[in-house]
Amino acid sequence: MTTLRYMDEDVLIKKTIELLIEELGPVETIRFTNLLKGKRMDSVKRHREWQKMLDKKEFFDEIFTD
Repeated sequence: MTTLRYMDEDVLIKKTIELLIEELGPVETIRFTNLLKGKRMDSVKRHREWQKMLDKKEFFDEIFTD
């Protein structure tokens, strides 16, 4: 049986950036990483909006009931 292990996040990020630079060049790599930052902010905003409308008691009751 094979055990899968995840790569350390710092190593993963470094290798990914190196591959992107090799394939796309530095300008396009920076452009790509900036695209991800914008989408991340949108997901944070969306999550905060969801939390504002959340009935916490109902949510916890649904999650922690047998």
